[in-house]
Amino acid sequence: MPDEINSRIVDGKQVTDTVWHQVADFSLLNQSGDTVKLNDYQGKIIIMDFFFTHCPTICPTLTKNMKRVEEAITNAQRVGDKTNHNVQFLSFSVDPERDSVAALKKWADRFQVDPDQWDLLTGDKKTIYDLALKELKLGLVDGNGLDSSFIHTDHFVLIDGKRNIRGYYHGLDEKDLKLIARDAVLLTLERDKSKKSKLPIKGLAIGSLIASIAVGLFLILSKKKKNVEPHLEEK
Repeated sequence: MPDEINSRIVDGKQVTDTVWHQVADFSLLNQSGDTVKLNDYQGKIIIMDFFFTHCPTICPTLTKNMKRVEEAITNAQRVGDKTNHNVQFLSFSVDPERDSVAALKKWADRFQVDPDQWDLLTGDKKTIYDLALKELKLGLVDGNGLDSSFIHTDHFVLIDGKRNIRGYYHGLDEKDLKLIARDAVLLTLERDKSKKSKLPIKGLAIGSLIASIAVGLFLILSKKKKNVEPHLEEK
């Protein structure tokens, strides 16, 4: 999400410069009791959402859908280590008074959260709410639907390797789940375009990559069904 867009004339042509909003650092605790800072993930693509463990409505589904996205990205690798070290998932509790480290660990076990790739975070309530409202600007995205005294949003937020907001996606929408999985990997490629890629999928054409992600998520979603487009902003 850009803070502003500036236009200037270069060689007689109008050039647009996008000033991206860079998310500020924070310090919170994860489900293992470890201190986590945003700076710890410098250079990684991050997918964020907000939840609370006593939530009787959308939160369990949001966590399940976040796991679907994680599995879709992993499926796109198809070789070697199944953890995508270029993408990190962060879920913030909006009820930190009740969501202790032990409560987050119980939630993580319930949904089989991979601690190497996905942190559930709790801590100072002001820090979490300032992140949602002032840094991620979810009040602007959700409009009147977001109560600043108790945040309950279904949005996933995509952050690039420079901590810039790059897109918002509805975590309950099947189409948006496909989009964020695709966009997260494309951002990984964008990050590495000026240097040798470290992706396990090195050498694949972008079209093949997108197809791989789409097929992976389709299979995951189909499997889930049997058991029972905001777009990336271009830089």
